[in-house]
Amino acid sequence: MNKKINTVLFVLGATLFNIIVALICLLLLMVLYAKSPLSGMVSDSGQSWAGVLIFISSIAVSMFVYRIVLKALLKKVDVEKYFDPLFVKHNLKKTGS
Repeated sequence: MNKKINTVLFVLGATLFNIIVALICLLLLMVLYAKSPLSGMVSDSGQSWAGVLIFISSIAVSMFVYRIVLKALLKKVDVEKYFDPLFVKHNLKKTGS
């Protein structure tokens, strides 16, 4: 496989990993909230806000886990050897006139 295919597969795999971690965090936080004694004492609007907070928290936790896993992976893998850069700077030379 060449570098471009490796890069595309890595981005797809990393995205899938991040989505799976976010879903696991979402389910875990929902279960923890449902089992907590506070869930029965909160009004309906409070339940809505709790759902929003759980959703945002699961995204934040998944991003944190993703960064940790990515740093560990980048320490083990030589990025320049296996992957193409995603963003390439093109130096535009101005022509003097």
